[in-house]
Amino acid sequence: MILTTHAAVGATLATLVPSNPILGFAIGFGSHFILDGIPHWDYKLKSSKRNKQKPLTNDIIIGKDFYNDLMKIGFDAIFGLTLSLLVLGTAQHQSILIITCGALGGMAPDFLQFVYFKWRHEPLTSLQKFHIWMHAKTGLNDRPLLGIFSQIAIIAIVFVLFKV
Repeated sequence: MILTTHAAVGATLATLVPSNPILGFAIGFGSHFILDGIPHWDYKLKSSKRNKQKPLTNDIIIGKDFYNDLMKIGFDAIFGLTLSLLVLGTAQHQSILIITCGALGGMAPDFLQFVYFKWRHEPLTSLQKFHIWMHAKTGLNDRPLLGIFSQIAIIAIVFVLFKV
């Protein structure tokens, strides 16, 4: 899933506990793995080095491509947080804190994945194994239109289910 989807779902679920931002972060964090279990599309990162047979050796190579990827990832994260704040803050009048905590929790596992790539120690190794285990074994990367539409649909369904 892209970060926008993780942020929007995490933020929406966090609004279920409006007086507990730590629990809101945790709910967002947990939602990340559930979403990653759904076959989905991800945008390509040119700095990514993947090994399907040994996924614990995947890495991000810091170089020219990394900085372009970082801008793409940054835009995705900021867009997801902004969308969450605009929709949830306006429609539900939720606090900025709870929305932000849920959105950040929803995106945190992917950030921690990058940390794992650069520092392969516990508890990050166990978290990375869990992340890989939860991740859908099939994806939609070869069908980007369906993949993008499905993530828009997931966000819309979550917003509707939680009466945003």
